[in-house]
Amino acid sequence: MNGSEKEWTDEELVARFQAGDGTAADVLVENYKQLVRIRARALYLAGGDREDLLQEGMIGLFNAMRTYRPDHENGASFRTYASVCVSRQMYSAVQSSARKKNLPLNESVSIEELEERQADEKLGTAQSPESILLGRESESTLLDGIRSVLSSYEKDVLDLYLEGMDYRQIAEKLGRPDKSVDNALQRIRGKVQNLLRSRSA
Repeated sequence: MNGSEKEWTDEELVARFQAGDGTAADVLVENYKQLVRIRARALYLAGGDREDLLQEGMIGLFNAMRTYRPDHENGASFRTYASVCVSRQMYSAVQSSARKKNLPLNESVSIEELEERQADEKLGTAQSPESILLGRESESTLLDGIRSVLSSYEKDVLDLYLEGMDYRQIAEKLGRPDKSVDNALQRIRGKVQNLLRSRSA
């Protein structure tokens, strides 16, 4: 890729990736790894395996990179589109996991298999503005649902956890014992699992 990578917007990088520029893909993956990790932290509480969720998130990101079309998305930025694709992929995996109880979310998938899935149209096509809006609403509705069943203290713990803090850092920030935060995270996880089970029933 010519020039400094920092000169390219995400939308330009996506266009270059779709034109066959493998370096652009590497830059996009690097730029969005943190977004995938943050989404995975939220749904890990719902009982998903962290590594499986990260894998699902990368599938969602890869799908977004393959299918993003600015002229089809009613002006939505790639970041918005990718966020919806990543969240939807992970949320679907957790819902499926909740229905199947202890079955694994998915088998390991290589990049070659991802490309084959795309070729077979198993990853879907570009989303319409309406589906992006629905994706945002479903994500917001899920977070609202989670917050509605938490105590004030549990909400504080969840917010800091989603910012990337571990339980020791949260304890220090809130001035609470480590064990109190650990217990709160366990309660949050149980409540989120119950909420998702009730939604998938």
